[in-house]
Amino acid sequence: MSLADTVSIAARNAWALTFGPGVEAPDPTLSTVLSDEPHRQLRRFEGPEPAGAAPGSAVLLVPPLAAPASCFDLRPDQSLARFLLDTGRTPYVVDYGEITFADRRMGFEDWIDDILPEAILRTSADQDGRPVDLVGWSIGGTLALLAAAAHQQLPIRSITAVGSPLDYDKMTGIPQLRAVAKLTGGIATSTAVRAAGGIPAALTRFAYKITAWDRELTRPWFVASNIARTETLARMETIDRFMAEMPGYPGRFYGQLWGRLILNNDIGRGVVHLGRRRIELAQVTAPVLLVGGPTDVITPAAAVEAGTRTLAGAQSVRYETAPGSHLGILAGLTARDTTWTYLDKFLREAARVGY
Repeated sequence: MSLADTVSIAARNAWALTFGPGVEAPDPTLSTVLSDEPHRQLRRFEGPEPAGAAPGSAVLLVPPLAAPASCFDLRPDQSLARFLLDTGRTPYVVDYGEITFADRRMGFEDWIDDILPEAILRTSADQDGRPVDLVGWSIGGTLALLAAAAHQQLPIRSITAVGSPLDYDKMTGIPQLRAVAKLTGGIATSTAVRAAGGIPAALTRFAYKITAWDRELTRPWFVASNIARTETLARMETIDRFMAEMPGYPGRFYGQLWGRLILNNDIGRGVVHLGRRRIELAQVTAPVLLVGGPTDVITPAAAVEAGTRTLAGAQSVRYETAPGSHLGILAGLTARDTTWTYLDKFLREAARVGY
């Protein structure tokens, strides 16, 4: 590329980042809305039918709370949804939408007993009653496992959990949080969350930025040194857009997360208590794939690997690792050769065995 071309591209990118709409417009995968109710919109991704497609291979993508469903479809080369389409499967996604103060009474039960079972049944019905493969990221994987444990009659063929916290004793910073909570018995945090009606979206975005503080700190230098590299800037924009769309947590849900998982580590012991109710991970019977990230600072790999111990009733439990950040192990530039490859092999085996 000539110097003149480089200068021209740099100038165009600088204008697009500063005054324009950005260097690359969003290009989401085509999808069809199958149902559109509050906090449970179900979409089916569409694409050209590839050669050798596997009929009836339905994959329901389960996002976490406090993250947009676009995590599965960031951009064309960072889209698990498109990868699944390309490998002959039919991906679906359940989208919780915006979480507001009005949703403050929503708790774990809403997802485990209502939102996810309904999405699974509707996905299965759209595939003539065939079983569904669940793929959850972060706490979305945790919720998928809990829903499967609580409702064993659901048509679930397999479950994949990517970067999902399954033992809070192994989570970064949790011992320090517990030490502070002991001073007040955990009341200060739960009271503040109840008063606010949950964790506001702005706070979840700030917290996510804190985990990537080096990225935020070096951002001006990164932009300046890559101003003529449109593709690199487009990937940066994608992450910025993703973070800007992060919703919050409902108050009751976060209260349960704080009390039962963070302080008491129910999930690490294999039994989550919701009031008088017990949900045992050992009740999951479908085969499970767990993917952890050795460099994931949000959910350390050891917190994911813990599921190999607590998912004692599963047909099989496979644990793999992938490089990258918390989001990177799901949709980073190396995910195609690691996480997605593991998933493709796992789903093929589940289909062949006929779970």
